[in-house]
Amino acid sequence: MSQKNETAVLVSALFITLAVIGGSLWWFANRSGIDIDFSRITTPSEDDNSPPIGSDRTNFASVQNVPNGLFNYGGSTTWAPIRLAVDSAIQAARPEFRLRYVNPTSDTPGSASGIRMLIDGTIAFSQSSRPLLDQEIARAQQRGFGLQQIPVAIDGLAIAVNPNLDIPGLTIDQVRSIYTGKIANWNQVGGPNLPILPFSRQISDGGTVEFFVQDILANQSFGSNVEFVPDTTQALRRLAVTPGGIYYASAPEVVPQCTIKSLPLGRGSGEFIPPYQEPFVPLSQCPKSRNSLNLEAFQTGQYPITRNLFVVIKQNGQSDEQAGDAYANFLLTTQGQELIEQTGFVRIR
Repeated sequence: MSQKNETAVLVSALFITLAVIGGSLWWFANRSGIDIDFSRITTPSEDDNSPPIGSDRTNFASVQNVPNGLFNYGGSTTWAPIRLAVDSAIQAARPEFRLRYVNPTSDTPGSASGIRMLIDGTIAFSQSSRPLLDQEIARAQQRGFGLQQIPVAIDGLAIAVNPNLDIPGLTIDQVRSIYTGKIANWNQVGGPNLPILPFSRQISDGGTVEFFVQDILANQSFGSNVEFVPDTTQALRRLAVTPGGIYYASAPEVVPQCTIKSLPLGRGSGEFIPPYQEPFVPLSQCPKSRNSLNLEAFQTGQYPITRNLFVVIKQNGQSDEQAGDAYANFLLTTQGQELIEQTGFVRIR
């Protein structure tokens, strides 16, 4: 056979092979119900630099289906740094999407009050520092719509004490026993002979307290020794002048402070992981130098108390749902996740 005929046979065989492969893919797609986009199947030389299918959007400008208008939102006080830094950047990049944070008229600002406002129709979407409760989902369903929670960041919960307290750390069981009144003196956990005064906000004041009661106290009640304070600012002020005091809050609110110190925590004795990057920066060097968050331990789960931050969306097929979806999508872009990390939280992707 001539070289010319051999080439023709090889070309014909190649086309037949491609036809068989293409037909097999067509048959599989139709039988399996999978939608295969054949236009996206390319050779490496055609598309070396294109992002993978389904890759994340990179910046706020790339987010689609963003509604026009002014949208009220509310919720968790833990989210305050994100509202300050990230939300302003979103509005600068997308001026058609205007945001206004709304405080409740009769409740304390927090995750619970924000979700109540969302269900009642006062706001378009809410920010939460704890997952939705079954009763909140049921209440929304009674109103004729569903609720969706989209995790966008990871937060660590830090335990704060007076800076002069000499103690290496606490286990989760010890924290639980302190706040339920079973441990009343620091000498019971390896510290000095000093009465313990636990501070907390009321459980109705926000998602952080709800999370603490559910996940750390295992839904037990606070002990009679717990002193309630209106907010974290007041708690940290009290802690700075109370030698035996203890308090818990979102790590970005605690770790960089100059007047209190955060404690390493462990799931068991001798397993202490600090919420700050080691070595610990002495408070005498603050504010020139501050302790930084142990973001890696939060992200890997080494640190024993972490939680997700959620955007809670009303699934009603209207502009409220579109606004909530757009807001979550902004936060999940590369730009949004980088800004979240800069505010002291951990990126979720």
